[in-house]
Amino acid sequence: MEFFKYTKTFDFMGKSKLAMFLSLFMVLASYTLLATKGLNYGVDFAGGTIVQVKYDKVAPIKEMREKLKANKLFEGATISEFGSPEEVVIRMKTTTGDVTTDIGDITRESLKGTGNFEVRRVDIVGPKVGSELKEKGIMSLLLAVLGILIYVAFRFEWRFAVASIVALIHDVSIALGAITLVGLDVNLDVLAALLTILGYSLNDTIIVFDRIREGVTKSKNVNLSDIINESVTRTLARTTLTSLTTFFVVFTLFMFGGEIIHAFAFTLLVGVVVGTYSSIFVASPILLLFGFDVKNYHTKLAEKAKREAEKARMREQFESGIM
Repeated sequence: MEFFKYTKTFDFMGKSKLAMFLSLFMVLASYTLLATKGLNYGVDFAGGTIVQVKYDKVAPIKEMREKLKANKLFEGATISEFGSPEEVVIRMKTTTGDVTTDIGDITRESLKGTGNFEVRRVDIVGPKVGSELKEKGIMSLLLAVLGILIYVAFRFEWRFAVASIVALIHDVSIALGAITLVGLDVNLDVLAALLTILGYSLNDTIIVFDRIREGVTKSKNVNLSDIINESVTRTLARTTLTSLTTFFVVFTLFMFGGEIIHAFAFTLLVGVVVGTYSSIFVASPILLLFGFDVKNYHTKLAEKAKREAEKARMREQFESGIM
């Protein structure tokens, strides 16, 4: 199935300057949000306690607040809806510090008289554990980026590696900006989504780079901009189908998956859109900015082929006993 048949070449690089300005604006806006508003770290990273409560009717949030005020343990706690009016989440930045204390039982006792309810979930993360999780999460992102840099540099060339890393930083930056803008809690599920974005975006970029390398190797045209336009056009059908199918699946999770995976699905939604965009309008134009020389690349390939032929000739002479 092809949405875009290869009948003409689209001038993607002709729009690259506009796209780069748009990308620069979005990245700067994301960093501005991160600097001013900051990420809203959830319990996984900041530490604290979450209690999920479900009523058999609309949850009386005002009455719950009044009841919980009587217990110092719930001082500063926030109560908000969780997916439906009947279900709420109580968030506290503190923990009891006592393993024998059951927060669920304390919550049941404190909320007596507010209606029929059940405590469905209790999550407790100490501040030290949360800090360690945050450090390890940042380290996992950095190690993933470093591994990608080494892999792409080995498979292609250093310019391709740097271009792919810039595209990945672009994608993650905008995803973090979107998370900050809507005020989502950053927990382990958001970290998992960010790592997934790295893999998805890299896969898309590698496919485009493979076609560009093929075009550079086989084409007699030495104009890199034309080669990139032709290569991206040839992968457009595959990119469109892959991105649309992924987008629809993630969108379904976002709409119907429930509040538990809401942050994960939202982060992936942003990542799929931005990752598809960056593989075309960020990673590829950077090759032009770095001055990738097609003639020089052809010369290197010719020299490499000559060396391989010389090695094969010497090996043949050695095996035949001439040397």
